[in-house]
Amino acid sequence: MNLSQYAKQQGISYRTAFRWWQAGQIKGYQAPSGTILVTPEEPTTQAEKIAIYARVSTRERKDNLERQVERLSSYCAAKGYQISLSVKEIASGVNDSHPKLLSLLKDTSITRIVVEHRDRLTRFGFHYLEMLLAIQGRTIEVVNQAEDDKEDLMADLTAILYSFTARMYGQRRAKRKTEKMVRELEAKDE
Repeated sequence: MNLSQYAKQQGISYRTAFRWWQAGQIKGYQAPSGTILVTPEEPTTQAEKIAIYARVSTRERKDNLERQVERLSSYCAAKGYQISLSVKEIASGVNDSHPKLLSLLKDTSITRIVVEHRDRLTRFGFHYLEMLLAIQGRTIEVVNQAEDDKEDLMADLTAILYSFTARMYGQRRAKRKTEKMVRELEAKDE
């Protein structure tokens, strides 16, 4: 490819590309006709670094955390993935206080994050995380697309209701109001 085509492809001006070529930042050579030809760079293939992320909302569900890790490990083995990092966290899916998830997202050497369900990563904003990681050339792989864990959803709904009622009515009455709303919702569900 000649230098002007390279400049267009990279979204830079021809003069900038020429300066870079002169400085040796772009690999290429000058043909006898005077045309500068850019030699295509081989994409560097680095081994994919896989992390599995498992999360449960409460300590009571800690045994499920270990089963999640086992299922994710089996899935990765079946796909031929080498797991570099295994992250386990106990935190509500509603709030954004997930220090282990944040450190996993900050680690740009991780190229793929494997989770069992979308909601294990986050209840809200999954697509934002997916897009931001895609911009960095990283991916999120979801093993099970279906979500049907009613008990976990109820726990998250309770946390949301508690948060809002605490703001509206104060901390003392918030718990009673939340419990009342949950009882009403469960009664309607039956």
